[in-house]
Amino acid sequence: MDEIRLPTKKYSLVWGNHRMELGERTRIMGILNITPDSFSDGGKFLALDAALAQAEKMVLDGADILDIGGESSRPFSEPVSAEEETRRVLPVIEYLAKKISIPISIDTAKSVVARRAISAGASIINDISALKFDADMAEVAGQNDVLLILMHMKGNPLDMQKSPFYYDLMGEIKDFLNQAILRAERSGVSKSKIIIDPGIGFGKTVEHNLFLINHLNEFQDLDVPVLLGTSRKAFIRKILTQNDQAELRPDHPVIETGTQASVAAGIYNGAHIVRVHNVPNTCATVKLVDAIRNSY
Repeated sequence: MDEIRLPTKKYSLVWGNHRMELGERTRIMGILNITPDSFSDGGKFLALDAALAQAEKMVLDGADILDIGGESSRPFSEPVSAEEETRRVLPVIEYLAKKISIPISIDTAKSVVARRAISAGASIINDISALKFDADMAEVAGQNDVLLILMHMKGNPLDMQKSPFYYDLMGEIKDFLNQAILRAERSGVSKSKIIIDPGIGFGKTVEHNLFLINHLNEFQDLDVPVLLGTSRKAFIRKILTQNDQAELRPDHPVIETGTQASVAAGIYNGAHIVRVHNVPNTCATVKLVDAIRNSY
C-alpha cells in the first residue's frame, strides 16, 4: 500500500510588527554571513558595504526573512567572542532595520549578541544550540516578543562531524527538540513563537541527512513550524562529486542544482521555511513545488 503523505500543517505567526502565514506558501530565509570563514562565502560579505548590498539584493529577489550571522558554525570552526560577533552584525542590522520591511533574524548562540541585535532591529533569534550554549537565551526571547528557532546539533561545531552516531535518529532528534521547546516555554516563550530545525549537517552523516529530509513530516508531531537548511552543504557536495574529482566548491553551479533538489524534497515533505544562499533560484523552486504540493 502506498504511503500517505500528510498535508503540511498551517501556522500563523504573529510577533512585533510582523505576521507570517506558513503552510500554503513556503517562506524563504536568505543567508547573510558576515564572517571571514563561513564554509560557502566566508569573507565575501565581511565589509559593511558588501553586506548591505547583498542584503538589499536578497530582499529584492524575494526573501521573506534575512538571517544575519557573525560567527561561522561550519564543521571544526573556532568560536569568536561576543564582542567580535556583535561588531560584525550590529551595523548591518541597524541599517537594514530602517530600510526593509521583512523580519531580520540574528543567527547566534549567545544571549548578549541576541539582546543587542534585537535592540538594533532584529525580531527572530536563530539559535543553532537550541538553548544549550547559553541558558539566558530563552529569557531574552521571552522578554522581547521575538520568534525563536531551535536547531538540533549533536555536540558543537568543533566536534559534531567526528563520527556522529545515533541509536534512533528520528527519536533522538525529536526528543532533543521537544525538550528544547519545553525549556523555552518554561522561560516564557510562547509555543506559537517557536520554530524547529532538524540541523542538516550538524552532527549527521550523509545518510542521516537524506533520511531526515525524506522523513521531515514526522516532525509535525511537535506541532511547531519546521525550518530546513540544506543550502550548499557537504552532503550535497559529496553526493555530486565524482570519485576521481576533487570535491566541488560550495558555490559550483552543480551544487546549486543539488541544493534546489534538496529544497524541493524538503518542501514536499513538510518544510515551512527554507534557509538558502541563492534566493532567486529558490523562489522558482518554491513556486513550482508549492503548486504541486497544494494541488489536491
